[in-house]
This record gives sequence, C-alpha cells and structure tokens, in this order.
Amino acid sequence: QVQLVESGGGLVQPGGSLRLSCASSRSVSSMYRMGWYRQAPGEQRELVATIWTSGAMIDYADSVKGRITASKATFNNTMYLEMKMLKREDTRVYYCNANLLEYTYWGQGTQVTVSS
Repeated sequence: QVQLVESGGGLVQPGGSLRLSCASSRSVSSMYRMGWYRQAPGEQRELVATIWTSGAMIDYADSVKGRITASKATFNNTMYLEMKMLKREDTRVYYCNANLLEYTYWGQGTQVTVSS
C-alpha cells in the first residue's frame, strides 16, 4: 500500500509560479513510474509529466513543456512539480500517481487556480 499526499496548490496570478509536492509513504526509489496529472470539471484527466525509475528520464505533455519541471527527492520521498508562467487554462485539480509492481496509487489532488 502506498499513500500519496499532494500539497502546494492555491490561487496564483497569470504569469506566476507554484511548486506542488507529492509526499509518498514509501520510498520513491521503489516506484518504477511516478506521474502528475490534472483535471478540470467535466474533462478527462490529462497526463502532465512522467518520471521513470531513477528520474533520469522525464516526459512532459506538449501543453506544459517548457513551463514545468518534475522531479523527485529520495531523502524525503517526495515528488515535485515546479510550474512557471502559469496561464488561466492551467486551472485544474492536480493529482500525483505512482506505479509499484502491478498497482497504481493516486493522491487526493490539490487545486490550482490561475486568476487575476
């Protein structure tokens, strides 16, 4: 069993920055894949970033490429999503997930609202 807890969401003005955190109850090194997703009401959940195994390979969605950086830290078992130059259309609930063996785990989500 893995518990994931997101934090760091909030209200930010267009052009601003935020850093989201995803704290894991198990070692992030044990996950062969971790990811960030986002979802707006009435829309499908969208994959934003994927971190593979050691973190050496990270994939980003085209919609956010160049504006976000995903990373994970083994010392505190936390995954991060640094977002900059935020746009109104980035307003979503952001979720982290992790894959361990054949199981997939999700956090509860954190709301990001980009508005002036």
